[in-house]
Amino acid sequence: MPTKKKPQVTAPKKPAAAAAAHARRSELLETAAEVFAEQGYNATTVRRIADHAGMLAGSLYYHFDSKESMLEEILRTFLDELWDGYDTVLAAGLGPRETLEALVTESFREIDRHRAAVAIYQKESKQLVAQDRFTFLAESQRKFEKAWLSTLELGVAERVFRADLDVRLTYRFVRDTVWVAASWYRPGGQHSPEEIARQYLSMVLDGIAVRT
Repeated sequence: MPTKKKPQVTAPKKPAAAAAAHARRSELLETAAEVFAEQGYNATTVRRIADHAGMLAGSLYYHFDSKESMLEEILRTFLDELWDGYDTVLAAGLGPRETLEALVTESFREIDRHRAAVAIYQKESKQLVAQDRFTFLAESQRKFEKAWLSTLELGVAERVFRADLDVRLTYRFVRDTVWVAASWYRPGGQHSPEEIARQYLSMVLDGIAVRT
């Protein structure tokens, strides 16, 4: 009797190979983020990113179909991680001062993890939001503003922050002075993100906290 043929089974992709591919993709995104942050999105070409990555431009297209897709992934990764941290803080039931402190600390941690992405977001978001592909930036900005304003308003209502505080002006001050740190901060420097946040908060909160 003829023997039955065993069904052919395609070998799954080896975990090591998948991990290496993922690591390479992450490296390329880090390189692209640094180039975008330094030279500007419009001035950056795929060839320039490939040059910095030490590869041919055609090889870069094996991983990404365009520089737009690279930028989208860079910004989405940054904002997803930012909101994971922010949502945890906002759901913790802390008081307004403690919430403000935690949000500032989380912001500096994100600058440490995604300095180049933060710099891109600061420089490019106003122009990018006009493109359908980047409308998620506008939604994130609205959520960001709501989170910070509601925290400041609650602090005023609970007499934790001064009654004469202009919350919108304070929000803009805190927002701009925190995120501008991406222009000078370098990971692995003298101060950790938590220490920078502590120093920053000591300066800000002495100006807006109720004195007893």
